[in-house]
Amino acid sequence: MPKFLLQTGTETAFISSKCAARLPRKKQAPKEREGTAMTTQAVAVITGGSNGIGAATARLFASRGYAIAILDVNQERGEKLAAALSANGGAARFYACDVSDAKAVDAIAARVEKDLGLAEVLVTSAGLIPNTESVMDMDLEAHDRMWRVNYHGTIHACRSFGRQMIRLKRGAIVTLGSINSLAPMPLPAYNPGKLAIARLTQLLAVELGRHGIRVNSVGPTYVMTETLQSRVDSGLRDLKKIMDVHALDTLPSPEDVALAIAFLCSAEARTITGVLLPVDSGWHASVSYKTYAGGVPWKE
Repeated sequence: MPKFLLQTGTETAFISSKCAARLPRKKQAPKEREGTAMTTQAVAVITGGSNGIGAATARLFASRGYAIAILDVNQERGEKLAAALSANGGAARFYACDVSDAKAVDAIAARVEKDLGLAEVLVTSAGLIPNTESVMDMDLEAHDRMWRVNYHGTIHACRSFGRQMIRLKRGAIVTLGSINSLAPMPLPAYNPGKLAIARLTQLLAVELGRHGIRVNSVGPTYVMTETLQSRVDSGLRDLKKIMDVHALDTLPSPEDVALAIAFLCSAEARTITGVLLPVDSGWHASVSYKTYAGGVPWKE
C-alpha cells in the first residue's frame, strides 16, 4: 500500500472594479463586517495551511493585514503557526479539519464565520502526494482516498466558503493545481485529479463570477519543501532529472508560490479569472524542448 504525505500544493477573485478584495501593502484601518465576528479584518481561509505552500501563504496574508483561518489535520503544526501569527499581532486561528468530509468542512465554515467573519479569500492547499505507480497495479483504496482529499476536498471547501463570499458579493478563490494539470505523469490518482481541479476552477469561475467572485488556480512545478527534500534524500526523487527539464536553474520555494497566490487575490488581478497560472521555473515551456531527440542548440 503506497504511503502518502500531507502536502500543501504540488510535489513537493472575482472582484469587480467597484468591489475588490485586495491584499493591502501595509495594514489599513479595519472595515465594518457582517455578523458577530470578533475581528473586523478581511478573512483568508487556507486549507492545508500548517506547512509548505499553505503555511507560506498564511504568513504572507497575515503580514498584509488578513485574519487567518488555518484548516489542516496536522494539529500540532497548525496550532504552532496560528500562535506565531497571533504573537506577531495578527488574528489567526487553527481548525482541525479533514477536507474530505463535507459536513466537517461546513461545520468549520460556520465556526470561522463566528470567530473571524465571512471568508473573502480561500486557498485550497490541502492534498496528498503519492509515489510513482501504475494504473494496473495501484492500490484502489489509496487511489480513492487521494480523490476524496485532493479533488472532493477542494469542492467541499469551495462550496462551504464560496457561499460566504456570495453573501459578501465579493471574494477570491485560488485552488492548488500543478504541472500535473498540464501533462501525463505516472501518478494515476494525483495526475488526473490535478487536471480535474483545473477544469473545476474554470467551472467555478463562470458560476461565481456574477457574484463578484474570481476563481483561479496556481500550477507549481516541484516546490522545494521539506517533503520534496526528504524524498530527494531518500532516493525517491532524482534532483538532476528534475532540474534538467526546467528553463531556470532554481525551483520555486513555497514563498514564491504564495506570492503568485497573493497576486491572483489582489486588485491588480481584478479581471483575471478561470486561469491556471504556472509557477514552474519554465517547466511547461522547457520539458519538450530539452528532451528533443536532436538535442539543444548550445553546449551543456
